[in-house]
Amino acid sequence: MPILEHPAYPPATLLCLESLVPCRESQVSMLLSIFGERQQLSFPSIFIYGHTSSGKTYVMKTLLNTLQLPHVFVNCVECFTSRLLLEEILIQLQNGSETKQASPVPCDTFNDFVRLFKQALVSQNLQDQTVYVVLDRAEQLREMEANVLPAFLRLQELTDRNVTVILLSEIVWEMFRPNTGCFEPFILYFPDYSIGHLQKILSQNHPPEYSADFYSAYINILLGVFYMVCRDLKELQHLAALNFSKYCEPVVRREAKERDTRKLWKNIEPHLKKAMQTVYLREISSSQWERLQCEEEPGQIKGLSAHTHVELPYYSKFLLIAAYLASYNPVRTDKRFFLKHHGKIKKTNFMKKHEKTSNHLLGPKPFPLDRLLAILYSIVDNRVAPTANIFSQHLLCGHDENWTIY
Repeated sequence: MPILEHPAYPPATLLCLESLVPCRESQVSMLLSIFGERQQLSFPSIFIYGHTSSGKTYVMKTLLNTLQLPHVFVNCVECFTSRLLLEEILIQLQNGSETKQASPVPCDTFNDFVRLFKQALVSQNLQDQTVYVVLDRAEQLREMEANVLPAFLRLQELTDRNVTVILLSEIVWEMFRPNTGCFEPFILYFPDYSIGHLQKILSQNHPPEYSADFYSAYINILLGVFYMVCRDLKELQHLAALNFSKYCEPVVRREAKERDTRKLWKNIEPHLKKAMQTVYLREISSSQWERLQCEEEPGQIKGLSAHTHVELPYYSKFLLIAAYLASYNPVRTDKRFFLKHHGKIKKTNFMKKHEKTSNHLLGPKPFPLDRLLAILYSIVDNRVAPTANIFSQHLLCGHDENWTIY
């Protein structure tokens, strides 16, 4: 029985859409009810948030393309200024697609954008149906002029046209809301995929020369190894494609059958352990990885993991520095060290008895998470968005509310 139902769209189209967005039927059904029919007014703005690889971008692209709804899809990281962003929206709207064919339209202010946007709707004969403006990585809007985000949230009111702005982000709406207030969008949350969802999604990509049960058993083994350390769907898809040929070797050599799960597991186990050391690092390409599997013994690895020096992620370096500073410096020195305009500080020769001893001899002190984040934001040049990736890197050390770096 089909899950997606809507009187405005053919059942065959909805059935195709349902097959393309597995495990996201409830979110798509909610979006369909908000969108309504083509000529009906939709909600002025929708805010969709969730962690990395939770399907936000893929679902929106698939939904709009499958139903053939007029839309504009822009990545705010690529269009990092307000002028680039507004001009890209106008170019895509004039072309009727995401391809860049038209020459850039000069658009310096949002007033110009509203005027040109209305002209583009008339030229494309889109006055009688909803136009969707999708802004991916919308947290970048906070770095632009203060009027950009509130104006996009009220674009339907400013243009007096049937337009819906959809913001896709990894952070919650409370991090967007300006102090002066703005129009509140409809908020929709995309939860993380469970292990059952990942099993279902990854099993759909089975090669035609092997049975679905055989590939599903392989995915089950893969998730059993990697699920605790990696829940990123894109990374898991890469790992599944990279190691499947090694899993099939006993079957190709006719040393085992497809149902001999134990033999297949013994063959693939050392290679999955090697892959565990390079999750997220991308030390080598896929072709180099396959060559290493053929040439080397199970315990040998060439590349960065074989050396004592491993490059940490960008923010992990600053997190370690911030944790070190918080551990070895008293709280009262934070204002003097990390504020540019900290005011006049009185010099005094008075020191407590225990402060005469070097802090390095006394050892590190515990510190709260809020203090760690405050120091991190002060030593990093650019603005750091509090995404799931940042908070996952906070788990380098510590427990509960008080953390210690050694």
